[in-house]
Amino acid sequence: MPDDVAPEEPSSLRKELDRYRLVVTELQGKIRDLEEELNAAATMAEVPAIVVTKPELRQTLSRLMNKVAMIVQAEKVVIFIHQAELGELSVLPPALGITEEQAAELRLQAESGVSGHVFRSGQSVIFNDAVSDPRTLKDKVALLRVRNGICVPLKIKQRDEEERVVDERIIGVMHVFNKRYEQDFNDDDMRLLEMLADQAAAVIANAQVFIELAEEKERLADTFESIHAGVIVVSAAGRLRLVNKAACDMLHLTPGDYVGKPVEDIIGDQEIITLFRETLKQHTEMTKEIGVEADHRIFKAETTVMADDGGEVQNAVAIFNDITEIRQVERMKTAFVSTVSHELRTPLTSIKGFIATLMDDTEGMYDDETRHEFYDIINQECDRLTRLINDLLNVSRIESGRAIDMNLSDVVVQDVVSRVLTAQQTYTDRHRLVNAIPDDFPTFSADEDKLQQIIDNLVGNAIKYSPNGGDVTVSIADEGPTVRIDIEDQGLGVPERHRDKIFQRFHMVDDDVNHKAVKGTGIGLFLVKHLAQAHHGDVWLSWSEVGKGSRFSVRLPKVQEKPE
Repeated sequence: MPDDVAPEEPSSLRKELDRYRLVVTELQGKIRDLEEELNAAATMAEVPAIVVTKPELRQTLSRLMNKVAMIVQAEKVVIFIHQAELGELSVLPPALGITEEQAAELRLQAESGVSGHVFRSGQSVIFNDAVSDPRTLKDKVALLRVRNGICVPLKIKQRDEEERVVDERIIGVMHVFNKRYEQDFNDDDMRLLEMLADQAAAVIANAQVFIELAEEKERLADTFESIHAGVIVVSAAGRLRLVNKAACDMLHLTPGDYVGKPVEDIIGDQEIITLFRETLKQHTEMTKEIGVEADHRIFKAETTVMADDGGEVQNAVAIFNDITEIRQVERMKTAFVSTVSHELRTPLTSIKGFIATLMDDTEGMYDDETRHEFYDIINQECDRLTRLINDLLNVSRIESGRAIDMNLSDVVVQDVVSRVLTAQQTYTDRHRLVNAIPDDFPTFSADEDKLQQIIDNLVGNAIKYSPNGGDVTVSIADEGPTVRIDIEDQGLGVPERHRDKIFQRFHMVDDDVNHKAVKGTGIGLFLVKHLAQAHHGDVWLSWSEVGKGSRFSVRLPKVQEKPE
């Protein structure tokens, strides 16, 4: 070999070695970068082990998406969750780089497009020409101005004790769009995204379980608090476990935290305490009616026991239903039947007595005037029976939901009131019935028979609840489009606690010493209310003072629409 050639070979080798060193150094740098990215993916995307609320889930996913975008250099990150009932993939907020309006429009079919393919197959996909790629036609990439992207499945993996995957379920997909700096996505990006997607899937799945449980608990709590029945749960040790709002109201308990406190320290009613003790002792269902003296209420308490899987009794549950109104109506109905029987028997007895007297008078013992007086009494008693029967028939019609037949005409109210007061005056000699309606009061449209029933019932009540006598005055006021008829007495008055109930059927003011002596059917004011409403009017207690009297007012329109 010539001397001038030998030195050139080491030089070229050194250059080649230097070039290889540069390549190795570059590869080592890329390896270090990749390791750093992998470490970043493992550390920077750390999320809480347990996410229990929707705001927490949103915040966690927001942080995760920011890390994903930074690691894979993406502009947009979107998570789609499968909605089984709709067969769709819809956006799980938040979405990075996408507006809420755009996210709302992104409802993709789970059977088509890149998203559908990844969801069904579980295989990730890279697309670097989103506009031309036929796989992206149904993924609305144009809406989001997508150039390229990666779609990876969100997999829920179940592992055994040796950390081997034994089951896998796909709940949705994760997309990243538009690699920064006009670059394409590569396999390294996809592997990183798959790892992060597994982490996101675990967070979402765990969060959904906790959120569903929390929402179900909240729904149950709302239902528990909203039910009208009172519910109390007492442990086997005699301590309160649950008390809902209805139970607090029924037993006059101040709302508070009673959990863990002895039942006898909170509930003062000895009957209830005994009921719980007997239920826990006998391990059986029990039913009892309990009266609360504070407000004269009656509750039906039904108890049962709750046992664990081993059959050991853990709690006693009591449900309280307010049956005060039911018992009151039952008493009213009993009193009503008794009163109606009496009301029917009284005129029938008079009618039969006078007819029997007339029939026995075979020798003409009674003159014509006396006979006419007997006939007049019989006629009045028949009218009394007719009114009572008509009232009962009208109440039956109202309760069955049928409309009251109306026969409208122009009514001279002065004549109607005169007839009522003349008839009512025959039943009393302790009252002065005053017709304060002007003779020239203009006519107005009404059903004359039903208007007479209204006034007759109110005047009859005024007389009935004025056992010591006094004036009963009927007056009227012209209010323009309406008229107001007032019936005022000087009687017992209506106690405050009854004023919102007196127009209910069968209601009687009979819990006062003076009122107990007054007998009636309890349907008069109920009927008056519905007869007034049939006229598109109303009736109310406009004034009352116990021991001084009452005034009932009826307002009716002057012009009535005739029924078809």
